[in-house]
Amino acid sequence: MTAVAREALNAAEAAVPGTMREIAFVQALKDWLGGFPTRATQRLEAVLMQHPRDALAMKLVQAIHFLMGRPKEMRKSVENILPHWDGHVAQGYVLGCHAFTLEETGEYARAELQGRKGVELAPQDAWGLHAVAHVYDMTARSADGLQWLRGREASWMHCNNFRYHVWWHQALMHLDLQQFDEALALYDRDVRADKTDDYRDISNAASLLSRLELEGVNVGDRWDELADLSEKRATDGSLAFADLHYLLSLCGGERFESASRLIARMAAAKSEICESQRIIAHPGLRMAVGVQAFARGEYANAWFNLRDARADLQQIGGSHVQRDVFQRICIEAAIRGGYLDAARGMIEERSTVRGKTWDGYAERRLALLARAQAQAV
Repeated sequence: MTAVAREALNAAEAAVPGTMREIAFVQALKDWLGGFPTRATQRLEAVLMQHPRDALAMKLVQAIHFLMGRPKEMRKSVENILPHWDGHVAQGYVLGCHAFTLEETGEYARAELQGRKGVELAPQDAWGLHAVAHVYDMTARSADGLQWLRGREASWMHCNNFRYHVWWHQALMHLDLQQFDEALALYDRDVRADKTDDYRDISNAASLLSRLELEGVNVGDRWDELADLSEKRATDGSLAFADLHYLLSLCGGERFESASRLIARMAAAKSEICESQRIIAHPGLRMAVGVQAFARGEYANAWFNLRDARADLQQIGGSHVQRDVFQRICIEAAIRGGYLDAARGMIEERSTVRGKTWDGYAERRLALLARAQAQAV
């Protein structure tokens, strides 16, 4: 949509000068298209200081910080305006945004309470409902999470492609409980109901298939259509998060030449000055090299690259749950490469971030490590 956005920017700049508030939106768009999202959020935050009930400014700030991997900034922004929404007809939607930021900054109990309150006030708000689903994932309560989502389908079925993402959350909960057939059924029926090339839809699909394969599940030929689409999108060069999911699809479909071209393009981002390109260069590039090495069975090489990228992984954007596929690949590379102590350490670190709980994945990998270490004695 970049070309359309540039057309809109040109039309806005050619129009009669608007209010200061309107000009701020135009300049924020210009900053975003120029590769300076931080500056864009600063302009929009200035709008919120004068107009704290500007829902569009609020959502744009949330979205940009989310894409740039800045949950603390997301939370600070929404908390600054929260009191101004008391009693407003749309208060529930703002509480849903707050709940998500609480979850992403590790306050899981508060996030659940705030999210439930938001859904009570705004039953049609899929974002708030999904914020609570995040809490269930991060605190290893998949069965409870399924119960939370069941019967609330009307909250997300009216949405645009975000509805696929909520179905993805439900599939992850089934996967955690080793209900692999249910996860695959959701993939076919809902997650990939429409074979779109939107990077968010591809990321849902690619990360779910990757997790299933790490559990030893045969996903058949499902990678093929994702690889076809990702070959066409691999020149986008907009976000590291998108690139890495295109790469998962290309590797899953064994399109290694296309994967190498994508990585070469990511390497060229080192010379760019804009923020998103710097993130593509690091940690995106090292993560990409590690993912490709893992797909080729080069586990030691994969581990070294993934380990170096892992500390800065949050910068690629997305949520903890979305980025977890790369955490799992990193752990898996360490196990398969023979770095068992390192794998255990990463599993324990992952548990600390997830409310000091052990989900199904962690329990299964710890059991595997225990068996491997017992055999080595």
